[in-house]
Amino acid sequence: MPITVGQDTAKTRKSLSVNGTSIAYYSIPAAEAAGLGDFSKLPAALKVVLENMLRFEDGKTVTVDDIKAFSAWAENGGKGNRELAYRPARVLMQDFTGVPAVVDLAAMRDGIKALGGDAQKINPLNPVDLVIDHSVMIDYFGNPRAFQMNVDREYERNMERYTFLKWGQNAFNNFRVVPPGTGICHQVNLEYLAQTVWTDEDQNGETVAYPDTLVGTDSHTTMVNGAAVLGWGVGGIEAEAAMLGQPISMLIPEVIGFELTGQMVEGTTGTDLVLKVVELLRAKGVVGKFVEFYGAGLDHLPLADRATIANMAPEYGATCGFFPIDEETIRYLRNTGRDEDRIALVEAYAKENGFWRGADYAPVYTDTLHLDMGTIVPAISGPKRPQDYVALDHAAEGFYKVVADYRGADESSAAHDMAAEGPAADPNGDPRKSVKVEGEEYELRDGSVVIASITSCTNTSNPYVMIGAGLVARKAAALGLTRKPWVKTSLAPGSQVVSAYLEAAGLQDDLDKVGFNLVGYGCTTCIGNSGPIQPELSKAIADGDLVATSVLSGNRNFEGRISPDVRANYLASPPLVVVYALAGDMNIDLTSEPIGQDKDGKDVYMKDIWPTQKEIADLVEQTVTREAFQSKYADVFKGDEMWQGVEITEAETYDWPANSTYIQNPPYFQGMSKDPGTISNIDGAKILAVLGDMITTDHISPAGSFKETTPAGQYLIERQVPVREFNSYGSRRGNHEVMMRGTFANIRIKNEMLDGVEGGYTKGPDGAQTSIYDASMAYQEQGTPLVIFGGEQYGAGSSRDWAAKGTALLGVKAVIAESFERIHRSNLVGMGVIPFEFTGGDTRKTLGLTGEETVSIKGLDTIQPLQEVPCEITFADGTVKTVTLKCRIDTAIEIEYIEHGGVLHYVLRNLAKS
Repeated sequence: MPITVGQDTAKTRKSLSVNGTSIAYYSIPAAEAAGLGDFSKLPAALKVVLENMLRFEDGKTVTVDDIKAFSAWAENGGKGNRELAYRPARVLMQDFTGVPAVVDLAAMRDGIKALGGDAQKINPLNPVDLVIDHSVMIDYFGNPRAFQMNVDREYERNMERYTFLKWGQNAFNNFRVVPPGTGICHQVNLEYLAQTVWTDEDQNGETVAYPDTLVGTDSHTTMVNGAAVLGWGVGGIEAEAAMLGQPISMLIPEVIGFELTGQMVEGTTGTDLVLKVVELLRAKGVVGKFVEFYGAGLDHLPLADRATIANMAPEYGATCGFFPIDEETIRYLRNTGRDEDRIALVEAYAKENGFWRGADYAPVYTDTLHLDMGTIVPAISGPKRPQDYVALDHAAEGFYKVVADYRGADESSAAHDMAAEGPAADPNGDPRKSVKVEGEEYELRDGSVVIASITSCTNTSNPYVMIGAGLVARKAAALGLTRKPWVKTSLAPGSQVVSAYLEAAGLQDDLDKVGFNLVGYGCTTCIGNSGPIQPELSKAIADGDLVATSVLSGNRNFEGRISPDVRANYLASPPLVVVYALAGDMNIDLTSEPIGQDKDGKDVYMKDIWPTQKEIADLVEQTVTREAFQSKYADVFKGDEMWQGVEITEAETYDWPANSTYIQNPPYFQGMSKDPGTISNIDGAKILAVLGDMITTDHISPAGSFKETTPAGQYLIERQVPVREFNSYGSRRGNHEVMMRGTFANIRIKNEMLDGVEGGYTKGPDGAQTSIYDASMAYQEQGTPLVIFGGEQYGAGSSRDWAAKGTALLGVKAVIAESFERIHRSNLVGMGVIPFEFTGGDTRKTLGLTGEETVSIKGLDTIQPLQEVPCEITFADGTVKTVTLKCRIDTAIEIEYIEHGGVLHYVLRNLAKS
């Protein structure tokens, strides 16, 4: 479908000749010549947004003043607050977030017909690619058939979802599905889908070149910024609106410049670098901002390492972490099999339009910070936040403190002293415990590593760390080392190309020898699909109340995410994951203590099996080839025989199966009126939960497994679904009944209305403890509105729209917190839930909230963006206190979304009228 560019284009539209072909583009230098401003000092990341304004300037949605605002931004030292209507080139999805998005589109087709409109109006206007990568679970590991056995189980569990997605691919225009077993969406995007410079025909049939941009329904969409493709994660709600032609409303962001100098030293990896970057930027505070990397260090930083840094932008809180186009970008595009004409276009366009990072690249930034890569040391992060950076030589000591804290050490106890000084401080007070495993010849103790997983887009996209892991395995196997028997090991690459070069180097055989057999191509452990551990181990951990650990090469280690049996989760490079599997224990100092014994009983240290940078680089050069990428991506949309055998109907609307526990028609558009309502004040609301700081979207809407005792489990049991077929919350996001019951149901969430209780519980209308779902249903039956209170960084983590959808379906009208992460705030608005922030130093703690209070918020019937409004809190004893809240409806269009009940309702009504 052609793009519709702005009408008044003569001033800035130019042509570029590439390999004998003339291609139109929108010129930033031409805009300067036309007197629209000085854009020479803009960061490349912001020039991408500027080009978008030039291309879509129509005097209405995008105006000349919007363009001039970029010049003012540079003049003001990197500050500006103008609202823009931004249109990304395409949309990327994965299946966990993609299924509910396609469910919504299918429901919108039903909805528009009910309003008297045409179902064919509901079609993506921008290209959409959905990659099935979140479904595979590690049921089988450590054997040569693990991959095929896991794939077979994946199809058994997910056939309803796959049938639905394949129907969607057939029913909707501009929508493609990458089948299961291909790779992780971000790695497929980086290695194949992304073009750095995109081309399309405009409404006049002319070919236009412009920066490749996207939004994705996964927070790690940011990975592709490593290849100079501006993209970030949005909720499925916002992505659906973008698909349907709705521009994304955004303010011109601040851009933090991150200067990299020096180069990595022997023994360190790109993972070690990114973990330090995450720590520094989280401390800096970059939520809602762009980060752009610059400096001489980029000359020594492979694009694979750049992609690792860009991938973890959600972990450091930024909208994106952008790397400008340079010689390394061109090298990567060529090495990964991109078309030569496209590569030539990227270089010519970047140099002609001011996007190229040359020796003279020196833009204006809002603020800057600096890191010498020569100072990076081996590191991990944990036990529950990606920014909790720990240098490897302090990891064992750091874990000791984790155990001491868990065992309840306080300021006055000997255990607390030990937490500071280590176990030598008081041998009799060591809080660590161990338990003999039934039927096994070993004990588990606090710190036993029960899961070691090479997984996730973050690191498996990087051949340097993957080859490094293979070489560690090779050296270990030659000495007779293998994984400890209590460690569940797995290798889940982000694309089939990884397997191609590991096999070409002969390293897959070595990884197999130490337990890292291929288990699937997908997110696996990183998304919580680690699968069950051995029942005897699970029992020993529970009986001993042990702090078992996992080590994964991923980006997320939030509480309750990786496995219900694991309390402490650590992020590490793939080579370190292998070493921890060999050692089997977080208490061991890998930098100084032996990790095992060789065939002769001689101690083996990490340094004995760690490869040199030259060893790694030589193998990367030999095995990571252009031909491997071209071969593996030749039939990327074809899939295996099982995918090809999935049968679908040709209907334009979906025939919702009444008994499905995976796919249900959601209630959002049923009985919807043709006209929007008005925003009402909130009167007499009760509190559903009082939550702490850093409540992530994993806390709000977990993705992993759940038990039969939960409300979601009971729902499935009532429908005769056996526990073995429960699958995960993530795989059931097409069923709002399951997801409502799973909202705020993370096993580690703590509602401060209750004392010391973990899990999704609250007090119901009668004051008794009950599940959050049951309390919500009781309050809704009474017609009582609900609110949630939270702390700082509310909604951090994944972009999952169900964290907002579930909140809305539970009857929550407002979320009041100290601060919000960007994506979740937007998602709440997109579902008609109003976010508010405390002002004047008020917090849930200073107010002494217990959950017994009643809340009323006035001034919403005349609300304006970012307006402050009074909130009246009536305490249990009758005392009334009024505090001022800042309404985080940030833009004028968001007010309309709230009036309509959500952004999809807004789009649907407008499409029905047209």
